Amino acid sequence: MFGYVSTDIPNLYVKDTVLYKAMYCGLCKSLGETCGVTGRMLLNYDLTFLSVFVHNIKGEDVKIEKQRCILHHITKRPVALSTEISRRIANTNVILAYFKLTDDVVDNGKGKIKRSVFKKAYKSAAKKEPVINEIVKRNYDELLSLEKKNSAIIEEVSEPFGNLMKELIRELLGNDFTESTESVSYNLGKWIYLIDALDDFDKDKKTKSFNVFINSYDDVQNKKELLLKHKEDLEFLFGRILSDIYTNSKNIKYKFNHDLVDNILQKGLMAKTKYIMENAK
Repeated sequence: MFGYVSTDIPNLYVKDTVLYKAMYCGLCKSLGETCGVTGRMLLNYDLTFLSVFVHNIKGEDVKIEKQRCILHHITKRPVALSTEISRRIANTNVILAYFKLTDDVVDNGKGKIKRSVFKKAYKSAAKKEPVINEIVKRNYDELLSLEKKNSAIIEEVSEPFGNLMKELIRELLGNDFTESTESVSYNLGKWIYLIDALDDFDKDKKTKSFNVFINSYDDVQNKKELLLKHKEDLEFLFGRILSDIYTNSKNIKYKFNHDLVDNILQKGLMAKTKYIMENAK
């Protein structure tokens, strides 16, 4: 369910490309610092955005240095140095990924061995961030109950992940959490859940895994047919979510230059939605 929140590369400034890559590598280093080497294997773009987002709103600057790493051991690359925020988000990354793996096990009974590989990293992260672990567990439990009920109501099924993101960002921002950040985080969570469901339509149909779009549109057999028959419904659904994110992101008070955040929230999400809706596979 992760990896969809990314930049719109054609409209990304060079300076922000460097910053984004540095934050990505920095989060990877923080994962290694907090949860060991296995934790670094769970790194994804969604949490890189979250790191950029939270650092900017809280006014916590990052220092960037050129360093080597396991994958790039010859040429040094810009890396954002570890901060308290990046360490907290690294733990959040592991907790979210572990519950996603658990959800996969529940869906089709597969992935138990893969999940066991990351159990130690998860326990370490959960011990350091008990509040975040409770937030993720509670909302995943709610999502699981809706999946067991085999709900076909899109708004109902996407609600737990919207609440999950809202509560996570509230915990990370503390007193800097506002109505605008609440709306952005809630809708971002719903978008992540739904764009993943749309992208996985054919795979879930084949494996008979839960997918709210399969339940809602039982008159179609594949994603291509879904997009042909119900394109207007999907455009309205995602358009409303993206519109709320776009509008409220403009009301957030950032401490630093926010070109990178704007690129992701106002262009990157739109570009990703368009790509997934225009490509049947």
